[in-house]
Amino acid sequence: MHGPARGSVRLIAPVSEPSQATAAERAAMTRAIELATTAGVARSPNPRVGCVLLAPSGATVAQGFHRGAGTAHAEAAALEAAGGAARGTTAVVTLEPCNHTGRTGPCAQALIDAGVARVVYAQADPNPLAAGGAERLMAAGIDVVAGLLADEAEQVNEAWTFAVTHSRPMVTWKVASSLDGRIAAADGSSRWITGEVARAEVHGLRAKVDAVLIGTGTALADDPSLTVRDAQGNTTGRQPIRVVMGRSEIPADAALRDGRAPLRVFPDESPARVLESLADDDVQHVLLEGGPTLAAAFLADGLVDRVIWYVAPMLLGAGPAAVGDLGIRGIGSAMLLEITGMARVGQDVRLDGRMAPTEPERGV
Repeated sequence: MHGPARGSVRLIAPVSEPSQATAAERAAMTRAIELATTAGVARSPNPRVGCVLLAPSGATVAQGFHRGAGTAHAEAAALEAAGGAARGTTAVVTLEPCNHTGRTGPCAQALIDAGVARVVYAQADPNPLAAGGAERLMAAGIDVVAGLLADEAEQVNEAWTFAVTHSRPMVTWKVASSLDGRIAAADGSSRWITGEVARAEVHGLRAKVDAVLIGTGTALADDPSLTVRDAQGNTTGRQPIRVVMGRSEIPADAALRDGRAPLRVFPDESPARVLESLADDDVQHVLLEGGPTLAAAFLADGLVDRVIWYVAPMLLGAGPAAVGDLGIRGIGSAMLLEITGMARVGQDVRLDGRMAPTEPERGV
C-alpha cells in the first residue's frame, strides 16, 4: 500500500493489513466513521475525520472529530479528551494521520508524543502535502494497520478525495425530466416536473455541495434562487455559492441577487476555467443544475463525474431535451452511464450514476 520511505525515514516494520485488526478495532472504526459524519457539511478545505482511542482491553478511552479548518484535527481532539490516559492506547482513525504542519501540527507526531502504541487507519491520505504519517509512526516504533474499512471511510470524503487527486472540484449533474427526457414543456414551463419529495431531496443535495452552477439561460428563464430551503420555502442552514456562466446580464432584481448566498458570475469562461477558479476558492463539489447547453458543454469536455437524474411519470412530447448536441452521430459513440443506485422518490424515480470511461466505437 505504501512505497519506500521518504527521505531519510527508515521503516522499522511493514504496515499491517486490515486482517490484522481486532474485532474491537473494527467496531471502533465504525464508530470513528460515524464521528466523521457528525462534523456536518460546513464548507471546509479539510476532510471530515473521526478518531477513537482504545485501551489495551479494547475499551474506549476517548474520541474526537475534526470540526473544520483551523480547529483541532480528530486525533488531537481525542488526545486532548484522553489526557494522560492516551499513553499505551490504540488510535483508530478514518484517515491516515497527517505528516504536515499547517494551521495545526502533524497528527502523526502528536500521536507519537502522546505515547500511543498502535494506530489503525482506514483511508490513506491522498494529499501529497500531508501524506507520510504512516511512515513517521512506524519509524517511531508504532505498530500501524492500514486500510481497515477504507471504502466506507472514503465515502465520507468522496468530494474531498476527488478534488485532491484531480486538482478540480467534483461535478455532479442533477437533472429533472419527464419520462421522454424533456426538462420543460414546449411553452418553456418547467414547474413542477418532479414532485414535492424529489424537490425536497434536491435541497438536501444543495446543502451538501460547495457550489450550484447554472447558465444565464436558466437564470433568465426560471429566475431561480438556488438556495437551500425548508418545506415552508424559508432559507435554512448553510448556503452553497451560486455560480452562473454566460454572457447575458443578470437583472438587478433577480432572485440570484437577493444576498441570501454568495454569487459568482463567469461571463466568458470555459467549464475547465470555471472549475479551476472555483478550486482556488476551496470549492470541492459542484452541483450542475443548468440547462441543455451548459450540460452539453461540461459533458463534451469530460467534466461531469456523477449524475443524479429524477424521472417524472409524465410525457411532454416536445420541449427542450435534458442535454444539447454532443456531436454523437452513431449509437456506438454514445456516452455511457454506470448506474450506481436507483430509488423511488415519491411518485418519481431517481437514478444515480457516474460517467463510464469512454470506449472505442463498437461495430454492429
